[in-house]
Amino acid sequence: MGLVYANIKLSNPIIPAQLPIEVNCLVDSGSTFLCITQHVANQLGLNELQKREIILADETAKLVPYVGPIKIEFENRICFVGAMVLGEKCLLGVVPMEDMDLVVHPRYFKLTVNPESPNVARGLAK
Repeated sequence: MGLVYANIKLSNPIIPAQLPIEVNCLVDSGSTFLCITQHVANQLGLNELQKREIILADETAKLVPYVGPIKIEFENRICFVGAMVLGEKCLLGVVPMEDMDLVVHPRYFKLTVNPESPNVARGLAK
């Protein structure tokens, strides 16, 4: 399967008067969290809450800033998450994708809302 990218809208719910920003992010079902660039964190006025240790693709560990809260919007879905600050490209991992009930369509290399529940996000609570 090839790489999947999606446009998502990010905002800081603590500062409602601040305009949201739209970012093009890599959709990665093998990653856990939302990762944003330092530029995006600055634009949203996010402060570091703590450091988190992450494991990179080459198996090395790195301490990175953890910021939040962040409101994510994609099509008719929203969620609130924290994010790791690293890299030069935003990355959408499985935690926010599961929260918004999003799926990757492998044939079209596209992120979509779950076609089995197009109007309301659903998930397991057991």
